[in-house]
Amino acid sequence: MVERRIELDRRYTRKKKMKKLKAKLESASGVERDKVLYKIRRLSPFWTEPAAAEAPAPIAKAPEKKPAPKKK
Repeated sequence: MVERRIELDRRYTRKKKMKKLKAKLESASGVERDKVLYKIRRLSPFWTEPAAAEAPAPIAKAPEKKPAPKKK
């Protein structure tokens, strides 16, 4: 049971750290951004940056329907 507790504590600490690093990443730029990305990847190697954070996706607008011609 002790080992399980240690594993859980590590996981909770990792989650807290990731949350802080992700918050820093949003406002970071240049060299500071690279450092934050390095720390995130060291903590979680398979993490990838969300695509939405890089460039917001354009909102597709539905084509407007033309009203039917009126009969005379």
